[in-house]
Order: sequence, then structure tokens, then C-alpha cells
Amino acid sequence: MVARGVRDAGMRAAVCGLVGHADPSIEQEADAFMPLHLGQVAKPLKFFRKQGAKRVCFAGAVAKPKVLDMRPDFRFARMLFRAGTFGDDAILRAIIREVEGEGLEVVQAASFVTDLHAPAGMLAGGPLTEDVWRDIRYAWPIARSIGNMDIGQCIVVKKRMVVAVECLEGTDAALRRGGELGGAGCVALKIVKPGQDERIDLPAIGLETIRVLTAAKYACLAYEAGKTLFFDLQESLALAEKHGLLLIGIEPDMLKDENRPSGM
Repeated sequence: MVARGVRDAGMRAAVCGLVGHADPSIEQEADAFMPLHLGQVAKPLKFFRKQGAKRVCFAGAVAKPKVLDMRPDFRFARMLFRAGTFGDDAILRAIIREVEGEGLEVVQAASFVTDLHAPAGMLAGGPLTEDVWRDIRYAWPIARSIGNMDIGQCIVVKKRMVVAVECLEGTDAALRRGGELGGAGCVALKIVKPGQDERIDLPAIGLETIRVLTAAKYACLAYEAGKTLFFDLQESLALAEKHGLLLIGIEPDMLKDENRPSGM
């Protein structure tokens, strides 16, 4: 989608596909393509210079457990040493500095696919019960806290108790674990980490996420509106409606009782 958006805007798309993470068919969408192993920094920067690139964006998901098996090149190893941590945000900010140091502008992938930003308000399911609303308000500051510690973007709660927190396994695996531990009626919340560079690694949800939630009989998925990417929106809404899963986009001001969304 991003590559097509770039080309639709009259630009060339030079693509580095992460081996083991990217769909191989992405090569068909590229004007120039190079396979890339996780942990290589010098090679893609050389590729972009050769292609005359001016802007760089990061799109798609990386399976976090595979990060532990990466084989960094010298430049990446030096970058990690300077960062001093393997936390998502720290690594991504270090990568951005390397890219910008080459005179390239880092831009948000969603700037080429503008309809991906998930809106505020209730999109499917409902009604918004008092218990669910309390769980959302309870989860929000906790989710911000784990985000501040660069742990994850997603949290699962039930009856004002933390059931699961996303870490290395990724969102869908955390949701499955939360459903197994908490049973039916859990509430999931996904938000941007405080201070996160929003050009890269925005929270994302999609059809597979909704499948996980409905299979585990979640009551609600709440997300940070305007800062979350929502893929396969129409199919996701249809599936959520079918199973009575409440999907709601939250803005921080809505967490005040007087600004509570309608639909109770």
C-alpha cells in the first residue's frame, strides 16, 4: 500500500525488504528492490544513495522474537552500543539518526496512505457499558507507564485488573495470552508510547487482531484515535459487529467523565 501510494504520487519506490519479515511479493511493487537482513544498516544506506533517494519511510511489522537472532553489521553494532539498550524506541531513534546523518528525510509511511489513521468514537459493537468504560480509564495511565518504559503499546485488563502486557511477543500474542488468562469480557487498549517518534512504529491493528479478539470473546478494543493505523477496516468492522466486539477510538480528553462517548 505504501509503495503504491509513493508511485501514485509520481515518485519512484526503492524498497528494501526484510528477509523473513516482508512479503516477497513486495518486490513487484518496487522500482528498485534489495533484500535486507535485520541488523544491516550500511547496505541499505548505500542502496538508497545509489537510487538517489531523498526520503525514507519504515512500513510493516517485524516479528520481535526474531530480533534476538539478528546478525548486526559493524555500523549497526556501533549504533546499538551508543543506544545502550535494545528497547524498541531507543533502537528506532538510533536508526533514524543514522538515516538522517546521510542527508535523508525520515517520513511517516501513513503519509502515503492517508486513510489508514483510525478515527475517534465507536466504530462497531456496543453499547459502551459503565464497566467497560471504567476498564478503559483504568488501563490508559498504566499503558502510558509501560510505554514510558519502552515495553509495549498494548495492555489487557478486566474488572480493573491487569491481565496481560505486551512485550517481546507482539500485540496478537499478548491478546491471546490475555484471553486465556482473563476469559470472556476482557478489554484491550493500544496506544502510542509517550515521547515516541510518530514517524515510525505507530500502533497498528487489523483484521487478524479482530479475529484474535473475537475468538477470545473480548468485550472491547480501545485504541488511541488519530495515532493508530487500522488496516482492513471494513472487514474488521463487519467481523466485530458479528461478534458484538466494541471498537472505540479514544482521545485523551475523552477520558474525562463529562466527555465520555455516547452509546451507553
